[in-house]
Amino acid sequence: MEVINAIGRRKSSVARVYVSEGTGKITINKKELETYFPSAILQYVVKQPLNLLSVAEKYDIKVNLDGGGFTGQSQALRLAIARALVKINEEDKKQLKDAGFLTRDSREVERKKPGQPKARRRFQFSKR
Repeated sequence: MEVINAIGRRKSSVARVYVSEGTGKITINKKELETYFPSAILQYVVKQPLNLLSVAEKYDIKVNLDGGGFTGQSQALRLAIARALVKINEEDKKQLKDAGFLTRDSREVERKKPGQPKARRRFQFSKR
């Protein structure tokens, strides 16, 4: 099997994933998964598509992560891994889609407007 690549985005995070056959090692920006995401919840989010198809020990994954915070990065990575798994085996698409791993969450931060302290918050109104 050659190297399969895919991309995943969430908020302002971008995850570029390169999947090859191996022993289940996930490397993010030249660091191990456990050192990059110390939180067990974020590690679980990243491994969700692999655990759903029970192929966690079958592929080595190399990731370039950029932008955003840790939550957005982990969810972008989950989408990228799911897309790569569909490229590898087309029959897994329905299972991943039913679990919601192939849907791009398009919510972005609303821009701050001029004359306001935040995007929607207004300064306190004073009648007098």
